[in-house]
Amino acid sequence: MKKRNLIYLLLSLCLLTGCYNLEKRENVLKIYNWADYIDSSVLDEFVEYYKACTGEDIRIIYQTFDINEVMYTRIEKGNEDFDLVCPSDYIIERMLKKEMLLPIDTVFENTKNYLGNVAPYTREQLDLFIGGEHSASNYAVCYMWGTTGILYNTALVPREEAITWDCLWDPKYAGKILMKDSYREAYGTAIIYANKRNIEEGKVTVEELMNDFSPKAMRLAEKLLKDLRPNIAGWESDFGKEQMAKGRVCINMTWSGDAVWAIEEAAAIGVDLDYVVPIEGGNIWFDGWVIPKYAKNPKAASYFINFICRPDIALRNMEAIGYVSAIATPEILAAKIDTTLEYYSDLRYFFGEDAGSVQVNNVQYPDKAVVNRCALTRDFGDQTEEMLEIWARVKEDSLGLGITIVIFVVFFASTWWVIRKRYKHYKRSRRYHYGDQRRMKRK
Repeated sequence: MKKRNLIYLLLSLCLLTGCYNLEKRENVLKIYNWADYIDSSVLDEFVEYYKACTGEDIRIIYQTFDINEVMYTRIEKGNEDFDLVCPSDYIIERMLKKEMLLPIDTVFENTKNYLGNVAPYTREQLDLFIGGEHSASNYAVCYMWGTTGILYNTALVPREEAITWDCLWDPKYAGKILMKDSYREAYGTAIIYANKRNIEEGKVTVEELMNDFSPKAMRLAEKLLKDLRPNIAGWESDFGKEQMAKGRVCINMTWSGDAVWAIEEAAAIGVDLDYVVPIEGGNIWFDGWVIPKYAKNPKAASYFINFICRPDIALRNMEAIGYVSAIATPEILAAKIDTTLEYYSDLRYFFGEDAGSVQVNNVQYPDKAVVNRCALTRDFGDQTEEMLEIWARVKEDSLGLGITIVIFVVFFASTWWVIRKRYKHYKRSRRYHYGDQRRMKRK
């Protein structure tokens, strides 16, 4: 009995200390990425790639998120040990400021270094965050990028109206517009809309406006966004492209990657959609891979980033999700040439001097003239909490008149039904009561 008790004790200790799990943490790669933001077969192929390069086995634990702030909180407050995450540009900036990132390794065994395939343009944009030896490109590698603009139904919205932010505030589109549930895009759009004349006259730049977080600018943005509410059918993070493809709304302030997906899906059912970055200018954004400071396997994380930068892998991811990779090699350009297009774009800023006039989808790869009127929105910094409060106030009364009426009708109908039921019960009880009294008198 003593020997058996000793065995039970040892087993219990093993369970408590975790020694029952023989898998080492360096054989696990924990990835936290946006939903629907990678070709799933790429994950399986990386396992083989990593084994071939290092001789080590790796297992991937893959989780997804829909909101940057949710991901950020889990890492900052929860200290979760993700090895690799894919935040947007402003979150990367915030993580850099708070020293939450590890540098990415650039030396790899038995494989080529593909990090140099990233377009210099995207590196330069990310390096605006922190200069010198702490430049963002040491800690982040751009994954996908794009613009924010107007996706519209060409049968319901004339192009001359869609090419300006004015269309979002046009009362004739009341209840017919979807907006990204993103305070950054909404804020920048409102500030640009308010300063249209100043932009035209060269008194201010789009970059200055989108990164003006002064009390005056924030009050103005809140007023304009509240004025916009009657036109809003909903605030969406992912369902807008589907609603547009099915013709249920006519305008969607959205990201270029979602626009590509929606345009293709809509065409299959005879709905014609188009996308444009308004003439006043707009937001250009980047999502990038970073290694949080709590990572337990930075080695595998660095190998994964290198693998993602391989041209064939970049092409597969683009085909799977509709967004545009930051990889800018001749193979990518050749694969994206479409001679059926009736227009040519200047993409030298991205692919180099050989791409001065090429037939490439201008929703995915905007012309240089479009990029020149766009800017990167920086982190709100100390004004983040105030902006979140503004955003909550903007959305709190945005149900729309129709939905509000329905809610009140249902509420009053339910209340009337309960009152009527109780009144009938009361009358029935009173009738039985008087009936009993009469019967007692007769007796």
